[in-house]
Amino acid sequence: MTVTPTGDPGLFGPGSVTWQAHADPMMWVAGIRALYLQALHPRAVRGVMQNSDFRRDAWGRLRRTADFVGTTTYGTTEAAERAGARVRKIHRMLGATDPDTGERYGVDEPALLLWVHCAEIDSYLHVLTRSGFPLTDVQADRYIAEHRISARLVGLDPDAVPADRAGLAAYFARVRPELAAGEEAREVDDFLLRPPTHPLLVPARELLWRRVAHLAYASLPRYAHELYGRPAPAPATVTRRLRVTGTLLRAIPARLRWQLPPKHVLRAMARLGPDARPAPYKPGR
Repeated sequence: MTVTPTGDPGLFGPGSVTWQAHADPMMWVAGIRALYLQALHPRAVRGVMQNSDFRRDAWGRLRRTADFVGTTTYGTTEAAERAGARVRKIHRMLGATDPDTGERYGVDEPALLLWVHCAEIDSYLHVLTRSGFPLTDVQADRYIAEHRISARLVGLDPDAVPADRAGLAAYFARVRPELAAGEEAREVDDFLLRPPTHPLLVPARELLWRRVAHLAYASLPRYAHELYGRPAPAPATVTRRLRVTGTLLRAIPARLRWQLPPKHVLRAMARLGPDARPAPYKPGR
């Protein structure tokens, strides 16, 4: 007999593609790819660099982003809505200045929020599927549609957000002429290759982090490689590396991976019961 969970499933719930996909360890590689891609929009990356301590606390920013994704995916409805309200409040208070024109603009401009959203969702979906996470075309479209919810949380009109792969591809084709690898993008690129760390951890950074960052960068679309000014690697080689990395990371027991703070998945399972356990073989069940 199947027991219906009585806890709050949150904004997505165990029946969503998002619930299954976001527990995959390749999400970390996907998140780094998203940063590389987001940095190519001059107005968007300028808003980040002029309003945050990214250079001094980039690790903290990465953790906060991961916590937001975890909370909105696996947290209660109240927790997810509260996280979204915090983000919207912060965005409303911030602005950036174009150094060439002197124009002052808000970081919560819909066009900028839409770019950040689409770069994230494209990166998550691209890295997961290319590394072997099992999703059908229908499930991939469903995943994109589900994230109209996360778009609403950051202040976007869900109806203005792509709802499937075709819509996402059309959006990137439309925004492509606005992209460039300016000074701020170069700073993000430099950080992702050589993030500041304790001297004793430099060998680990060189051995592990750089490999992850290089893999995330390699998975970018060809036009991104052209903008950054480095040759695009052979697609087959990148796909093979993504699949090998995905296989290795997925071999780590999920319960062990989910023990890492802040334990969003384990708390969701405690709230909803064992049937809420994410598993890659049942996306969108």
